[in-house]
Amino acid sequence: MDAEAVYLSLGSNLGDRRTNLIEAVERMERAGIRVARASPLYETVPRDFLDQPGFLNAVVEVETALEPSGLLVALLSIEAAMGRAHGVDKGPRLIDLDILLYGERALDTPELRIPHPRMAERRFVLEPLAALAPRLRPPDLEQTVAEMLRNVEGQDVRYAAGPEWLNRDADAP
Repeated sequence: MDAEAVYLSLGSNLGDRRTNLIEAVERMERAGIRVARASPLYETVPRDFLDQPGFLNAVVEVETALEPSGLLVALLSIEAAMGRAHGVDKGPRLIDLDILLYGERALDTPELRIPHPRMAERRFVLEPLAALAPRLRPPDLEQTVAEMLRNVEGQDVRYAAGPEWLNRDADAP
């Protein structure tokens, strides 16, 4: 059986945001979640809860033997280990890790929904995802990632760095 393409969204808007994203990726790799490809890094304005610093966002394509529920547990553990506090809903966060897609699987449980339920309305997710897989059509959705991106209005997203952002020696945005 071929490996399923799994896409994760990463975001940070507290502290050294780029270092937070790099640390999250390093922790994922130690947990058996191997990054195959990384999107460029994007500077984004907050959405929903506006009174907070701007975000750095990216999407990574990963390979893992973990099933979706195990992957969720691993990502929540990484967030906790890095000191993410769950305070204000959609508020500031040191690190935010979300499962966007897990191959062709569609999942709807109280703990996890795949594809991510708000993916199609978030430019900060679609912009980096389109950089990796513009023609991808998520399960149970009618449009490709590129088509969804064209239909999202507003939401300031600015290119900050190429996929080499994961290299600690790259120029920091």
